[in-house]
This record gives sequence, C-alpha cells and structure tokens, in this order.
Amino acid sequence: MEKIYSLRYRLLLFFVFLSNWVFAQTGTITGQIVDEKNLPLPGATVIVKGTTLSTSADVNGYFKITGVPAGTQTITASFIGYTPLEKQATANGAAVNFQLQPSSVALNEVAVIGYGTVRKSDATGSLSVVTAKDFNRGAVNSIQEAIVGKLPGVVITSNSGAPGNTSTIRIRGGASLNASSDPLLVVDNVPLDNTGLGGSANLLATINPDDIENITVLKDASATAIYGARASNGVLQITTKRGTKQTQLRYNVTTSLAVLPKYVDNYTGDEFRDVVNRVYGGTTAITSMLGDANTNWQDEIYRKAFGQDHNLSLSGTAKSLPYRVSLGYNNTDGVLKTYNFSRTTLAVGLDPSLFNKTLNIHINLKGLYNTNNFAEQAAIGNAVSFDPSQPVYNGNTRWRGYTTWTTDGDLNGPPVTLATANPVAQLELTDNKSTVRRTTNNIQFDYKVPFLTDLHANLNLGYDYGKSFGHNNAPDNTSWVYVPVVAGGRISNYNESTTNQLLDFYLNYRKDLKSIESSIDVTAGYSYSYFKKEGHSTSSDVAMTTPQPPNDFITDYVLKSYFGRLNYSLQDKYLLTFTMRADATSRWAPENRWGYFPAGAVTWKLKEEDFLKSSDVVSDLKLRVGYGITGQQNLGDGNNYPYLAKFTIGDQTSQYQFGDIFYRTIRPDGYDSNIRWETTTTTNVGLDYGFFNGRLSGSLDLYWRKTKDLLSYLNAPAGTNFSAMILTNVGNMNNHGVELGLNAVIVSKKDFNWQLGYNISYNQNKITNLSLNNDNSVYVSTGATIAGTFDNIQFHKVGYSRASYKVYQQIYDENGKPVEDAYVDRNGDNIINSDDMYYYQKPDPTVLMGINSRVNYKRFDFSFSGRLSLGNYNYNNAASGSTYKGLYSSLGYLANQTKAAEETQFVNALKTNMSDYYIQNASFFRMDNINLGYNFPNINKLKLRLNAGVQNVFVITKYKGLDPEISGGLDNNFFPRARIFQLGLNCTF
Repeated sequence: MEKIYSLRYRLLLFFVFLSNWVFAQTGTITGQIVDEKNLPLPGATVIVKGTTLSTSADVNGYFKITGVPAGTQTITASFIGYTPLEKQATANGAAVNFQLQPSSVALNEVAVIGYGTVRKSDATGSLSVVTAKDFNRGAVNSIQEAIVGKLPGVVITSNSGAPGNTSTIRIRGGASLNASSDPLLVVDNVPLDNTGLGGSANLLATINPDDIENITVLKDASATAIYGARASNGVLQITTKRGTKQTQLRYNVTTSLAVLPKYVDNYTGDEFRDVVNRVYGGTTAITSMLGDANTNWQDEIYRKAFGQDHNLSLSGTAKSLPYRVSLGYNNTDGVLKTYNFSRTTLAVGLDPSLFNKTLNIHINLKGLYNTNNFAEQAAIGNAVSFDPSQPVYNGNTRWRGYTTWTTDGDLNGPPVTLATANPVAQLELTDNKSTVRRTTNNIQFDYKVPFLTDLHANLNLGYDYGKSFGHNNAPDNTSWVYVPVVAGGRISNYNESTTNQLLDFYLNYRKDLKSIESSIDVTAGYSYSYFKKEGHSTSSDVAMTTPQPPNDFITDYVLKSYFGRLNYSLQDKYLLTFTMRADATSRWAPENRWGYFPAGAVTWKLKEEDFLKSSDVVSDLKLRVGYGITGQQNLGDGNNYPYLAKFTIGDQTSQYQFGDIFYRTIRPDGYDSNIRWETTTTTNVGLDYGFFNGRLSGSLDLYWRKTKDLLSYLNAPAGTNFSAMILTNVGNMNNHGVELGLNAVIVSKKDFNWQLGYNISYNQNKITNLSLNNDNSVYVSTGATIAGTFDNIQFHKVGYSRASYKVYQQIYDENGKPVEDAYVDRNGDNIINSDDMYYYQKPDPTVLMGINSRVNYKRFDFSFSGRLSLGNYNYNNAASGSTYKGLYSSLGYLANQTKAAEETQFVNALKTNMSDYYIQNASFFRMDNINLGYNFPNINKLKLRLNAGVQNVFVITKYKGLDPEISGGLDNNFFPRARIFQLGLNCTF
C-alpha cells in the first residue's frame, strides 16, 4: 500500500514540474496601437501570426496577449481604413507599440470618370461606385442583376423574367418623354450605342459580369457634362478586370434551378364549368361547348429550368506585361418551356509599358457568341385564358392534334377568328431562334511627353461591331397564323448589324504649384464617333404564295465633339471643376447641329480645416455644389434624321390598279425641319461624410433638374399634313429629389466581420409644358394599349408626372365592392363620358430603398440584398379583362378568367377597363438575394469556396397581380420572374 501511495506522490510531483515547465515556455506580449496623430485606435486587432492567438485594443489603444509561445513571434496590428503593420516581439519582453498609417487605398481610391480618373476624395460631382466584390452573388446573367439595389437613385427593372432579357435603367428618374431615357453606357472608355440589335434583347447581357472590376455611375451634370449630348440621363462607366502582379488562375462554376413562386389565380376546370353554368345556365348553345377535362394550362407551359455558368480566367504579369485572359460560358433555360439563352464570351486585357514607362498601352479585346431560342410569349396570356375544360389534344388532323377553337363544331374546320390559341401548340410549333456575334475592342495609348513630364497625350481607338441573324417560323395549319384561302404558317428571316467606330484624342496636364499651395489638372480633346445600323428581313406564308416585299434599311450618323476640363485645388481643401463640351450631330439640320454643354462644381473639404482636422470622430467631410447642362439626341426609335422628309410605303391592302398592275401607295410623313437638342440643366448639392475612421461613411445629395425642348408629339391640324402627329421640341419637365447612401462596418474582429449598406432616394417629376403656346390642356398618349381595346390609359399631361393614368373614378357599394359601370360624375353634367376621366397615380416609384449586408465568421460568409419601392402604381391589365362577360365570346369560344371576375362579378360592363379600380398600389419589398459561402483551408496554393444561395427569395406587396415590379406600369402577360436556387464553386490557384 505504501508503495502505491509513493508512486502516486511521485507522479503528482512529475506533472506539477511538467506543468511549471510548460507554462514557463509561454508568456505575455503587451503594447499600444495609435494612428498617425498618436491618437489611440480602440478596437484595433492584434494577432500572433501563425497561431490562433488574437485580441483587440482597449479604449486607450492598449492590448495584452497571453499564452504566447516562447521565442520571437511576428505580431500583426490592423484597423479598418489603415495599412496593417507587422513587428517582431518576444513573450514577456518589451512592450510593442504600433503606429498605423491611413491606407493609401482608402485615401486614394480612384473613380473612373469621362476621359480620366479622379481620387474619390477629390471628386466634385455626384457619383457612386460599386466594385465586383460587392456585386449580388449567385446565378447572375447580366450586369443589371449584379448591381440592382446597390446604388442610390438608380432604378433597375427587368422587363421580363426571361434569361438574358432587357432591363430598364433609370438614373434619377430619367429626363425625357419620347427620346431615350437610358443612361449612356461606357465600357473601358468606349461609349456604346444602345440601339437594339435584332435577336439580342439586352445590350448589357452581352457582357460577362465575371469580367467586370467596377461600375461607376455619374449622376449630376458636373460629372456627366464631359459627355455632352448623350449624358442627360446619366452615365454608367464599366471597367473590366486587368492583369495582376502574381499569376492567378481562377475557375468558378454555378449551377441553378429556377421555379415559379406562384401562378396567376384563374379558374380550374371544375370551377370554370361551375361559373359558366351559373352565368349561362339557360343557354345550352354556350354550356354545351364545355369539355370534361381539368387542364392546368400554366402547368403545361411552365417547367423547372436549369442553368449553368462557367468562368475561367488567367491573369498575371509576363516580363513586365500585365495580362488577363478570360473565357465564359452560360447556358440557361427559361421557366417558359422551349426558352433558352446561351452566351460564350472571350476577353483579353493587355497593359504593356514601353520606353521606360513613358508610353502605356491598354488593349481590350472582347468577343461574344450568343444564341437564343425565344419561346412564343403569347402563350403566357393564352395559358391564363384558354378554356381549362378542354384537353391539350383532341384528336383533330388539321391542327396537328392540338385542341383548337373551330367553326361549326368541326374539329378540322377553320379556326375561330381572334379566339385564344392553344398555348402548348404555340410553344411547341413556333421556331424562333437567333444568333448574335459581337466584338468590342479598343486600344488606348497614354504617352508621357519627355520634355514636359506633367503632360500626357492620350489616343483611344475603339471598334464595336455586332451581327445578328435569325428566324421566326411556324408551320402550316397553325391557327394563330391562319390565312383563309392561301396556305398558312409563317416564314420570317432577318439579319442586322451595328457598327460603332471611335477616335478620342486628348491632352492632360497635371501640375503641383507648391509655391501657392495649389494643383491643376487640365484636359482638352477631340472625339469622333460613327454609328451605323443596317438590316434585311423577309416574310411569307410557308408556301410562298403571299410573300411580303423584303425590308431593307441602312441608317448611320456621326457625332463630332470638342471637350475640356479644368480641375483646380487650393491647399487640398478648396476644389474647382469646370467642363465644357461642344457636340455636333448629323441627326439635326446644319443650323442646329452644334450644342454646347458647360458645367461647373466647387468642393470644400471641411475635414481639412483646423476645427475638424484633429477630430477623432469625423474622418471625412466634404461639401459639393455643382451646376451644368447636358443634352439628348437619341430618339431611341432608329429615326436618325427627323428633320428630313420621309415617305412610308403602304401595306398590301393599300394598292391602286393601273392597267393590269397593282401599285402600293407611298405616303409622306410629317416632320419638323427645325428639330434640335433636348437640354437638361441640373443643380446638385452634396455632402460626403465619414466617421470613426471610415467605419461609417456615405453621401447625401439633393438635386434639381429642368429639361427643356423635350421631344414630344403634337397633334397636326387636319388637312395640314399626312401624319396625325409630328415630333417636335415642345415640352418642359422638372425633376427633383434626395439621395442618401450609407455604409457601415458594424463589427471588425479577426474571426467576425459585419458590413451593412443602405441607400434611400426620393424622386418626383412633373411636366410643365407640352405646347408651343403654354396650353395646359394639351396631353399626349403614351405606353401600350390595354387588353381588349385600342385605347391608351397612360398620358403625358402638364402638371402631372409622366405616363400618369387617365381613368374613371369608381363608385363602390357599402361593402366596398365596385359597382358595375358606376362612376363619379366629376364635371357635374349628369353624363358619364370621357370628360369625367381624371389623372390618377403614376408607374414610377417615389421612394426607393436598398439594403445589403455581409457577415464573415471564420471561414463562413453570409450576405443578402433587398429593395423597397414605394409610390409606384400598376394598371392590372390581367384583372381588368376578367369579367363574367368575358367567359363567352359571340365569335364562338369560351375563355377562362382570373379570380378577379369573382371579386367584381361584372357581367355587361362597358367602361370597366378604364376604371381606377384597376390602378393598384404596387409598392413592394423584394429580397433579391441571399448567399451562404464557406472558404476551405488552402491546399498548397489552391483556394476553394463553396456557396449556395437563392435569388428572388420573396416579395411583400399588396398588389393583386402576379408581380408588382412591372416596367412602365402596364401588367400585361408579363414573363414571370423565377425563384432561383444556385450552388457555386470558386477555385483560385
């Protein structure tokens, strides 16, 4: 027993001595962290490199790390907005003190502006920058999807849920009525013409988002006036990625699954039979048309859609030549059956420097090959309205077996004119394909003049060429292209091409004038742009018995410009910018070709004043005031010479016979030979701010815009012209608003980091004139016609926002139900007619908010982004056409309705589609994107990141339609947005 206790005692002594020996091998490191002014940096992070040991500095900047292994260790101190610093230290040795310097990246972050760059701290205009690391993540097919919700004052609305389709981009609401309201797109210093190319729905979808480094949005005139005639709606500057110092091979792949979150709520087969029998029960001729099927036509046309996106890039520097080469491939199906979008891109960027770096060259080569299989989108509306009691196939032999409404009850008889078409047949029998090839290239030379090193000469040569060809065919015996007597079907072929040639040359002189504590930056240059578009199309029935004459067109125009800019800085506190551009366009008559667009801005860096320079709280404060004039010459409809007389060839129904020959008519169109520039004057007051060493930063802007000489259509007096309306300069419009952007670093620790971004903007526009004699009663129709009529419901009207709705004021019963054909007699004449209509609401939002967040915890990261839109109203066209009356057509067919028919129970309504009941509040909050990622431990030099996410996560809205986010406000058989689940893998070597 004594031996056992003796052994235990010896073991205890051994472990005690061992413990003391181990602890003797570790110790403590202490010190303090201060900034460049010797002020403490509370919360700064200190880590022992190569270990998991870390701590944070206290309120006085002091830190203490315990358990540090014996020997010399490398200690790293870091803080947001400062350059990290490493020092050697020994456990239990002398205190280690760090003095961190402000990060040169934070101080000198550069923004791309027209014909140059500027430090963000020196920017005098209103601009916003979003970098690739801040893009929305996931299955992103276009640049718009990558930045939606990220920029204050920028509204991005997809016009369709189809992959690769168009989006409407509006900066501060746009500045035009009938001319284009799209911003100018500049890719690697090459301005692109946004004229559409047949078969390519979206110009920006032709650019691979994975190739983009950053996007700068120029908003006010002091920032955009350098682009003159094309900048009244703002500028999107896109900069692609460049070569890196270290060789880097990257590959990422994303797979996606798209599903529809919901369908239009219409009657099922059983419900349809019930309501038809209830409404038309006494009319056997109608009820006998009912079938016994239960077909969900929306199920028949929609599907789960898969997509894949691959990107491979190699970047580095080879013998002082920075380079980047990338290859991208995207193939995405649409949720509408047969729809497919495929894109292959190649991008090469080279940045050689010659003659001891006095000549810097930037070469950008981009190529695109894109194919589209466009599904027949009329099937969307027909899936809602085709009789659900009918089967997809009914055994006929004439209409390829697809159930078709025919006359006299004969399954193989002629189709009922204007009846809803079988949506499945439309998808499966329509052959609508396109192929697009595009190349956008430029080479830019920047030469530092040897005898005057502050002077640079810059030459930029750009070439953008696009070519598309395609067809839209349908076979014989398809009811929706049926033509009596002759053969049916459709053969339609087209090809188009666009050419954009650019030559820019400018001189830039930068000089520090230390004797007067000043610096100047002067730019002066010349620009020449040539744009051309041409095309050819043919169409006929399948038997070529009624071929239409071929349509050939070619149009081009030239833009010549002189521009200059002066930046002056005094004591790095007071900044002045003045720009001037003179543009001449061949689109106008010689006497109106030249337009002059000046702008100026002043900036006061309050942070540099003595009363703020030593502030621990305020890290940046800058006041900006700008004023300028920009122009507009893009009509957006291919009408490049509106000042010239033009003739239109009549169709085949307008022919005159002379002898045995029939001649088509030629009609002169109305025109204004004095048509000229739209001009927009903008005043902007802004404040850039930063607090707590940049952990809280952002900007606040107030702006006022006045556009005059708006291009608008006027009614031509009867007998004075062959056209009912003439395009001329007649309108004025005002825009004003407020924008606030906010970025915050909520938490910054070694293993935990949380960043939050928020922006909010308010915008109102009002038309102030639409006539030559200031007649406020003038109005102009706009937008598409509403379903079932040839009427417009949107108008431009003095005193109202553009595209406001003109409707009847609905009367409701005591239960809040709309009374059929009961409207307020607003003028009190006891007659309900168009004189009682009034202007009510608008499609554009008044308030926009965006929020995004990113959290990093150890190897995990989580991000989300969402948007709030307030004050936008839609016309629910799908609901307005749904009435009991619409269940049966006297032409001889039945049509399904949405459940809106059950809410109103209108039977013989005459004016319901013009009721304000269908102008519905479409305010919404949409969670655009959530993403969860994990970064695996490095395997040698291999870095792996796995991520999963969801796009279009959910929408909160009171709108009764399928989706509240409708471009233009008319909800009319919209291609629905899918909810997309994605899984991605990123590999970096």
